[in-house]
Amino acid sequence: MSGISFFIIVFLVICLYFLPTVNAVRSKKTNSGAILLLNLFLGWTFLGWVIALVWSATKDQNQAKQTENNK
Repeated sequence: MSGISFFIIVFLVICLYFLPTVNAVRSKKTNSGAILLLNLFLGWTFLGWVIALVWSATKDQNQAKQTENNK
């Protein structure tokens, strides 16, 4: 494996690892810092990664209330 392909694979693995954090920041979660910490310290357990991913995909309580009020 050449050096460039190694760095591409490492970059893709890091991007996949921090997918919950990226998702939380993009969706403007109020607790994206906590999701980052969970992802950083417990993401390697896969269970921690799944919890961070689900947490980043759920709506905040204030976002859910706003959607209900708009109906």
